[in-house]
Amino acid sequence: MSSPDAAETAQRVHAALLARGETVAAAESLTAGLFCATLAAVPGASATLRGGAVVYATDLKTTLAGVAPELLAASGPVSEPTAAALAEGIRSRCAATWGVGITGVAGPDPVDQHGPGRVYLGLSDGLVTVVHELDLPGDRAAVRAGAVQEAMARLLGRLAEHALPGKAEDDGGVTP
Repeated sequence: MSSPDAAETAQRVHAALLARGETVAAAESLTAGLFCATLAAVPGASATLRGGAVVYATDLKTTLAGVAPELLAASGPVSEPTAAALAEGIRSRCAATWGVGITGVAGPDPVDQHGPGRVYLGLSDGLVTVVHELDLPGDRAAVRAGAVQEAMARLLGRLAEHALPGKAEDDGGVTP
């Protein structure tokens, strides 16, 4: 279940995408579809949510999101390069304007050298891909919910950076 903050932010993301005629797709590892489910809970989400893939198993990062096996072998499934490749791959495969890639460790056990709460969040618009490294507190549920909230907020921030013509600069062109 998503947090009230994530649900509210998802409404704002949907409104911003809708105003721009843009769409989003997500490749989700530790969140296992929670990002897409949160956005899909917004009425009318079919206009902005193209789709997504749950890539919990490492091999599915390649099969479903197009992450190169060589990249996974070199960087591991929980890494900045993997988050970037997830975002880029799912954006392309779903023919979306924006791609979101989420990978990390929900806990309670570490993965490779990464402790619980380490999350890499990739955002791609097809021209620029940015990755945010996060350390989120809490148990598995809190880390997963926090990752979704951060993904929604960071996507909204990227949309605000690219304000629509004719919109006030102070609202970033994303006011619902």
